[in-house]
Amino acid sequence: MIANNLPALQVIIPLLAAPLALMLRRGSLSHMLATLVSVVALVISYTLLQTVLADGPISYEMGGWEPPWGIEYYVDALNAFVLLIVSLISTVVILAARTSVAAEIAETKQSLFYTAYLLCLAGLLGITITGDAFNIFVFLEVSSLSTYILISLGKDRRSLTAALQYLIMGTIGATFILIGVGMLYMSTGTLNIQDLALRLGDLTDSRTVAAAFAFIAVGTSLKLALFPLHLWLPNAYTYAPPVASAFLAATATKVGVYVMLRFFFTIFGAEYSFDIMPLGFMLLILSLCAIFVGSAVAIYQDNVKRLLAYSSVAQIGYMMLGISFATQTGLTAAILHLFNHAMMKGGLFLALAALFYRTGGTSVANFRGLGKTMPWTMMAVVLGGLSLIGVPLTVGFVSKWYLVLAALEQGMWPVAVFVLLGSLLAVIYIWKLVEAAYFQTAEGEAANVKEAPLGLLIPTWILILASIYFGIDTSLTVGAAEQAAASLLGMGG
Repeated sequence: MIANNLPALQVIIPLLAAPLALMLRRGSLSHMLATLVSVVALVISYTLLQTVLADGPISYEMGGWEPPWGIEYYVDALNAFVLLIVSLISTVVILAARTSVAAEIAETKQSLFYTAYLLCLAGLLGITITGDAFNIFVFLEVSSLSTYILISLGKDRRSLTAALQYLIMGTIGATFILIGVGMLYMSTGTLNIQDLALRLGDLTDSRTVAAAFAFIAVGTSLKLALFPLHLWLPNAYTYAPPVASAFLAATATKVGVYVMLRFFFTIFGAEYSFDIMPLGFMLLILSLCAIFVGSAVAIYQDNVKRLLAYSSVAQIGYMMLGISFATQTGLTAAILHLFNHAMMKGGLFLALAALFYRTGGTSVANFRGLGKTMPWTMMAVVLGGLSLIGVPLTVGFVSKWYLVLAALEQGMWPVAVFVLLGSLLAVIYIWKLVEAAYFQTAEGEAANVKEAPLGLLIPTWILILASIYFGIDTSLTVGAAEQAAASLLGMGG
């Protein structure tokens, strides 16, 4: 009985646990609940992924109402893979949260942090699993509202400004998506994603559909922080509590990319999006700008959280570049990079949480001499950095390999060269950190810094080792990504 209801439980469990975490009032109890819920979500998402890869998509009817009349949860290879990413990151980050949150956030607000965390998790899982276009908007708001709370709980007063800026930009993005969905409903009379896909096939000449396409394109680009609509992201990542930065950097934008894939490949269809509408060309130009500008600006950052935020803008550019090709290899690269970037960026932000815990700062100056005093934390930063650059035997290399293959398949060798240039820019900003940690000496109190506690080190290393393991054994990740890409392009799977 429970096995048949896994798609519903995936969202309901964290949603019901969130108010319970607030009622517990004590940070330690709320943390235990959040950890338990994350682990359950991870088990469910792994089970769903294995089921989908073996037996094909799962359709779950809410309340026994048949789609398109009732709300459907639809699980295929793509969203099962994204569910796994979100729940895996949530579980690892929540392990680190106990130590970090206790040091960062007042006892009276800790249960609020875990409530917002669980609501955000429920929202992200809901966006990913729902088979209803309006429900995507609803869950988008659930995750966004809780994200604003998570960001505002940072120690720095500027976290409030960052939360407000994200609130304004996020609301504009969500409104654009809602207007687009409303126009689709006006044109087709349905909100079910599978039903929308069928009915839109006859409406390729409709101006209303074209307007809906434009609204959804801008709204999703804002939500996933595609250049030049990324301006909310650096402050949000910089001033949020360290574990909140790790969770959001590794999940929120990935779910945004998923929403874009779902709308433009499943609902509108690749032919309409890329042949009739100029989405491919637009994404190609913007993604190349994102890779170059994000990497170049990262080089000049002194705050390492802001450096990694701009690095994320560049990494989102790589994902969008894969999507712009609208080919099996390109989509495989983009979907693969969702997972790979979550592993390496989550690990790097957790390493920064460890650094902040011991030094009270995250500037490049805080890195001086830490190669000796915090060797495990710095080794995690180096390995995560190598993955960002795309060195062989790391997940970053696997993603970029597929991206370069996709570019060469299209005869776009200058784009392939540009991907490699992006990696060279990453070498520069990662080298800044290595140089400070290993080739400069700490002064004063900084020379007596101790290694981070195991509560922070173990979760960090889980993600860093994952970013190396999945760089060597790619059977699960590439297999799921290839199947997801094939289903998006209507090639079965």
